[in-house]
Amino acid sequence: MVEALAISLVKAAPALGAAPLWAVTLLLMLASAGIILVFALTFEGVGSLVLRKVAGDIQARIGPNRVGPNGILQFLADGVKLVLKEDIIPAQADRFLFQLAPYFVFVGSFAAFVVVPFGVGLIAADLNIGIYYVMAITSLVVVGVLLAGWSSNNKWALLGGMRAAAQIVSYEIPVGMALLPAVLIAGSLSLQDIVRSQGGLLGIFGWNLFHNPFSFFSFFLYFTAAQAETNQTPFDLPEAESELVSGYNVEYSGIRFGLFFLAEFGDMFIVAALSTACFLGGWQVPFFNAAALPAVWGNLLSLGVFLAKAFTMVLVMMWVRWTLPRLRVDQLMRMSWKYMVPLTFVNLLGVSLWLLVFRGKGIPAMIASLFG
Repeated sequence: MVEALAISLVKAAPALGAAPLWAVTLLLMLASAGIILVFALTFEGVGSLVLRKVAGDIQARIGPNRVGPNGILQFLADGVKLVLKEDIIPAQADRFLFQLAPYFVFVGSFAAFVVVPFGVGLIAADLNIGIYYVMAITSLVVVGVLLAGWSSNNKWALLGGMRAAAQIVSYEIPVGMALLPAVLIAGSLSLQDIVRSQGGLLGIFGWNLFHNPFSFFSFFLYFTAAQAETNQTPFDLPEAESELVSGYNVEYSGIRFGLFFLAEFGDMFIVAALSTACFLGGWQVPFFNAAALPAVWGNLLSLGVFLAKAFTMVLVMMWVRWTLPRLRVDQLMRMSWKYMVPLTFVNLLGVSLWLLVFRGKGIPAMIASLFG
């Protein structure tokens, strides 16, 4: 998409005609990365404030209320504090790997934003292997947390890193198989194609969530497994404070600790964005074709709809985080291998049979054809 935009700019602007196409493409790629980075950092900062406010409401307390009106600038104060804190590297740590680990975790989270379809034309890279890309790039987190745990030369950090690696690998399988029904229904691995396949006159009933009973079940399987894969409470065993002090990041401070913190909120948004794109219609507006509007208004409308859906899912994750108690390690592993993996496999088989028997039609489409 970026290359196509670069070609259009070169043709439309004579002043750019003398510039090499690769230079224009590179500038657009850097601009896209900058916009995504600003959005990610803004979301992660505001998300930390909302998380504290939600926690305060659930626990019958006020939450942050000192910095700015009603505490709304607390996330800026936290960011400044992390940047100004001393970056301490333990004497016994492997210095190079200790410094490298947070960047693996942050890049694994941030790079996934590239294929998120924020609107009709708002996507940095519409890859034809979008789902596979997200699964592959987020697996860098495993490398990062293992490096952080091992290089710290701390038993609690090492145990937290090993727990995180085992947990992420265990839940990668049900997450992938829970997303495949959306791929089968759309006939494409591109997230933008998956969103487009959920449009039409059926409104919300055109979403994959309501396509068939198995896709409805897939949504809940994915949402549960994804929270476990991203170490969200009640599945935050790698950093269980009561057992491991803080887990794999126990020796980190300053900006490097902040990178782990930012990656956590980035993962939260990616889970919400994939839920929205694959099951909740993405940027599609019920009973309205946003793509028919002029480009600017269509993109703004679809962006607002997508963010509203994604932020709703983020709020649900926060609500779950402060409501349910933490599982034990054995319970977490048992839930993955004994229940989630078989259920997602059977569910995938059910979706495949449904599409084969009913020739790709969903329940809403069949009902509409009866009255049509």
